[in-house]
Amino acid sequence: MMDDVSDIAALYNSDPENENGRLERHQLERDLTWRHLDQYLPPHGSILEIGAATGGYTLPLARRGYTITAVDMSTELLAVCRAKLAAEGLETQVRLVEADARDLAQVTQTDFDAVLLMGPLYHLVLEPDRVQSLRQAYARLRPGGVLFSAFISRYGVLGDVMHDFPDWIEDQADVRSLLANGSRRVDAPRVGFRAYFATTAEIPALHEAVGFETLTLAGVEPAISADDESYNRLQGTQRHLWQDLLFEMSTEPTLIAASRHLLYVGRKVER
Repeated sequence: MMDDVSDIAALYNSDPENENGRLERHQLERDLTWRHLDQYLPPHGSILEIGAATGGYTLPLARRGYTITAVDMSTELLAVCRAKLAAEGLETQVRLVEADARDLAQVTQTDFDAVLLMGPLYHLVLEPDRVQSLRQAYARLRPGGVLFSAFISRYGVLGDVMHDFPDWIEDQADVRSLLANGSRRVDAPRVGFRAYFATTAEIPALHEAVGFETLTLAGVEPAISADDESYNRLQGTQRHLWQDLLFEMSTEPTLIAASRHLLYVGRKVER
């Protein structure tokens, strides 16, 4: 039985503007993700974006000429995305679909050149649900098509937790559950940001079991922990040079797990 994620949809529906500004608050995550997209995306073609939210990647990709099917389970996030596409006259390049990542029956195309799965996996606490969402993506990629999927690091997230919720450490049952299982204890209330926090070791194996060939695994916030502001205020040459260095470090094995967000890139292999 699939997990009930209606609480996650409700969370995003309640405050779409918070999600709309997320990548502006986390600029290094955004910038390094784009560096990896630029490296592995085909120069043109069709993209299935699962977890498109308000269009943080959808709109720039549409501006580059890709045709996109953008999926999200939040009505309100898609409404914001729709308005932004209309404001730029990009509606004809993007089809919006309200759906769960685990059931993409509404998406019948099976020859996408790339899939972006940039949020759903870290809201699927049960492993069978994560596997199911990856199977849905795999089935809609052409042979050789590329998948990008995002995770939150089990250990890299602790800097954010210390910064925002320092009293969490006093709930030792929750602390031990996170470290052992990647999620809060089973009796924790379903409120707020409910998620699964992955280890770097499990991510390639999860994808490879579905049929993907691993191309890379990266930490897209290497070396900054919860300190977004130091990067966000950089400008000009300093910003470019720091971004170059941090991109170079993003696949350093000793640093990946310390990043809050992890990016997997794989290729569909026909079995």
